[in-house]
Amino acid sequence: MITRGRERNYRKLHAEKQTRFKADWALSKEAGTIHPMSVEDVKETLVTADRGVTRWMARYGLVFLRLSLGIVFLWFGVLKFFPEMSPAQDLAARTITVLTGGWMPPTVALPILAGWECLIGIGLLAGRALRTVLLLLYLQMLGTLTPLVLFPREVFIHIPYAPTLEGQYIIKNLVLISAGIVIGATVRGGRVVADPPRKGRKKK
Repeated sequence: MITRGRERNYRKLHAEKQTRFKADWALSKEAGTIHPMSVEDVKETLVTADRGVTRWMARYGLVFLRLSLGIVFLWFGVLKFFPEMSPAQDLAARTITVLTGGWMPPTVALPILAGWECLIGIGLLAGRALRTVLLLLYLQMLGTLTPLVLFPREVFIHIPYAPTLEGQYIIKNLVLISAGIVIGATVRGGRVVADPPRKGRKKK
């Protein structure tokens, strides 16, 4: 993420270039001598566009990541409150029952899991208490991976390289775990830097 000072300087420089370009274009048009853009002009235009896009991504990418992750958890959590609405609810409930040594039956485990996921989703959408929310996320994700060990014949067609639909549903959680790690890196104010300064390169 660029600083505000660098952002202002960049916008000022970009505005000046645009003003000069429009003025030159108007004069050339008036004189009937429109000159094609040089290779350097095209290169500078592409670099400017690339810089603008990557800075936009750096500014809003983490927000979109947090919100999309929150939507996924809230959506899938709500579905688990309704019987037969979630394709993973039976496997998830049985996993919790096994992990608790039979102390928590599926009829109790499923609503607790649903509420847990909804709480994670709401926390991510609100962007509040992220340390606690991410801790809940990591614990929940750890639980979702255990069927690979507890019920391998149900999550693999051919162990260990050909997962069933449920197995694919579980393995894709690696992406959610990675997303949680990226969001966790920002809880102390960390940000994405799209165009970090380098030695021997002038700031723009």
